[in-house]
Amino acid sequence: MASMKGENVTVSAAAAPRMKKLASMLCMKGGNGDGSYLNNSQAQALHARRMLHFLEETLDAMMERSSSDKLFTAADLGCSCGSNSLFIVDVIVRRVSEAYESRGRDAPEFQVFFSDLPSNDFNTLFQLLPPLLAPVAGSLEECLAAGEGAATATRPYHAAGVPGTFYGRLFPGESIDVFTSTFSLHWLSQVPEEVGDSASPAYNGGRVFVHRATEAVAAAYKRQFQADLARFLRSRAREMKRGGAMFLACLGRSSGDPADQGGAGLLFGTHFQDAWDDLVQEGVVEGEKRDSFNIPVYAPSLQEFRDVVRADGAFAIDRLELVRGGSPLVVDRPDDAAEVGRAMANSCKARGPGCSWTRTSASAAARSCSSGWSGARRGTRGSSWRRCTSSTWFARSLSRHNSIANGCV
Repeated sequence: MASMKGENVTVSAAAAPRMKKLASMLCMKGGNGDGSYLNNSQAQALHARRMLHFLEETLDAMMERSSSDKLFTAADLGCSCGSNSLFIVDVIVRRVSEAYESRGRDAPEFQVFFSDLPSNDFNTLFQLLPPLLAPVAGSLEECLAAGEGAATATRPYHAAGVPGTFYGRLFPGESIDVFTSTFSLHWLSQVPEEVGDSASPAYNGGRVFVHRATEAVAAAYKRQFQADLARFLRSRAREMKRGGAMFLACLGRSSGDPADQGGAGLLFGTHFQDAWDDLVQEGVVEGEKRDSFNIPVYAPSLQEFRDVVRADGAFAIDRLELVRGGSPLVVDRPDDAAEVGRAMANSCKARGPGCSWTRTSASAAARSCSSGWSGARRGTRGSSWRRCTSSTWFARSLSRHNSIANGCV
């Protein structure tokens, strides 16, 4: 067991095989179908736009202390297969170019790495990229809006994909100027082993998530998150150039209790829990199959995040706060139960197609979600689903992103 500075932050080499197994299975749903991540990530796009000023402040601070170079390298970790990663990259390229121009210098060449697990649909992501041409008029967002094949649809950076887990090394030493990772770090490298062990005090039998679980289960999830974050920081510290910066955003919570995951508990827990319980009650699956399913997601508190960063010691936190946002569902008619039900079902499918037990739960959640929302008009369980997915709930949960900016290695 390799240990870092600070209490309760440990990194185990024995976890590597389990991490590799999960990393080969998990991914957002690829392609461009109704249930794809590409067509069900509009809410993430809205949240990203609300946090743009944090990213811009991070870049501004980095440019003030960094020396000019002819090549600027950025890496987006957990890029998935939608257009949101391209939007973030465009902000970086534009802001850094403006900083160079304000100094009377020519903008550098840009190299951007898009990184995610090997199971990610990189083909769909790269099909969204305009061709590399220069000079570029307007932002990447404007170029994309111009339409496929249009003369103005160009990008001002070289692009490459890097498959692999960000809980380990991905790049050569001191090779990256800025790292970004949005809506990814709440995904754990693995479900805590003791959570699935029926002989363990931390066994999470009958439940599929940490929200409202026992103290032992919550502690296991917390330890897993902190160990994962420690691995993440150690890897980035070796890969980042001196004076570089890092912008991270993930689900967070205001409660000090790890078992109170706030809105994340409803998003990742309630829907899947009800779906599995329905399948067990209907005799479609055995209870043991449900008990083998646990969602590898954890929304940390600010203090939990801060503790790991300080224990690592390689990074200084410039800004760390909870940010409130809107609903994770983007629909034209929010009062239309059928439309919202379809949107929620597709959202569940988009988040979990990677392995057999995830597909089972996602399909079950989709069915439960659709039937629940239809029932909203009949006064059945659907009414509770509607309350759970109100904009107020999501304002308390999904918008709570933890942002750490910059670290000098």
